[in-house]
Amino acid sequence: MSDYLNIADFLSPVNLAAISHDEGFKEGQLGRIVDVYQEEFPDLDEVQIVLVGCGEQRGSGLIHGQSDAPDIIRKHFYGLFYWHTDIKIADVGNIKTGSLFTDSYAALKTIVAELMNDGKTVIILGGSHDLTLPQYHAYAENKKIIEASCVDALIDLNLESPFRHENFLMEMLTGEPNFIRHYNHIAFQSYYVHPRMLETMDKLRFDCFRVGSVKENIDEMEPVIRNSHLFSFDVSAIANAYAPACTISPNGLNGEEACVLLRYAGMSPLVNTIGIYGYNPENDRDEMTAMQIAHMLWYILDGRSRGKREASLDERDSFNEYHTAFAEVETNFLQSKKTGRWWMQLPDKKYIACSYKDYLLASSNEIPERWLRAQERG
Repeated sequence: MSDYLNIADFLSPVNLAAISHDEGFKEGQLGRIVDVYQEEFPDLDEVQIVLVGCGEQRGSGLIHGQSDAPDIIRKHFYGLFYWHTDIKIADVGNIKTGSLFTDSYAALKTIVAELMNDGKTVIILGGSHDLTLPQYHAYAENKKIIEASCVDALIDLNLESPFRHENFLMEMLTGEPNFIRHYNHIAFQSYYVHPRMLETMDKLRFDCFRVGSVKENIDEMEPVIRNSHLFSFDVSAIANAYAPACTISPNGLNGEEACVLLRYAGMSPLVNTIGIYGYNPENDRDEMTAMQIAHMLWYILDGRSRGKREASLDERDSFNEYHTAFAEVETNFLQSKKTGRWWMQLPDKKYIACSYKDYLLASSNEIPERWLRAQERG
């Protein structure tokens, strides 16, 4: 506990009674299981996943600095049943709003860095999407070079916009010194993105996946997310019918697809910060979007529980091994007997996450795109 006194200063406790409208939670529901910061700061020793709320939304041009989005999400999340008894969860409350939104950034960065350094996976309940920046700065502060994945209908590189949430990617991807080794943008909607923007992303060797191709082959996103450390999800990627608070587009991911992507983030052994951003309760209907986000959080736990059962790559008995050659390159593919996931070996003998499709391509003497991109990035 004493280790966390310095971060407790930045946080305000959660009022569970108010969140549950004084009804409390039933036996077996997450609201009874999660160690929530109410009177006392939770003991985090045995905890693997830590929730932190940050309702800061001034980066999206909204005058009211603080949104009650995190507490509305909590209400629905804590009403869900706890299935994953191998996962211990704590909730350290909400970040106190700073007088400037950059003060909230600084507090979030400090808290995420502290928890991450202690081996925790941190889930941030946002606020606006620009909070991805302090999420990234928590890694940069430790000079940790990372791979990042963002799920968003838009690519937030609009330099003409005065709003932080529409251009924060510029600083994240090009700021100096830079700690992003690779960036993936998942589920963008082409008609909202200037074609030149995609050319720029391609020149930087970043990977962008159209929403249509994500929906057609969602399992292709698993290796993309598995290789990431930072995962950021803007709820605008979800179609309005499934998340009524999202007024950007009638199209996008459905609710189930959003849950699948979060399960992949939970399954990844590398992902240790997950931010869910862009939920504005004022636009919601019957709190459906909050419920959708609560289900996504549940699937993070589901993924983490599955991922914990995975063997390490040197336990070869737990994998099916396939030798193949394509374009005169000999390589190995491994498939986990426990989770069905795939890995492929690069010429430097390192294994990277891949999919069954990559194996099929290599078997028919074609070079998998994922292999080429990994080679280009060196």
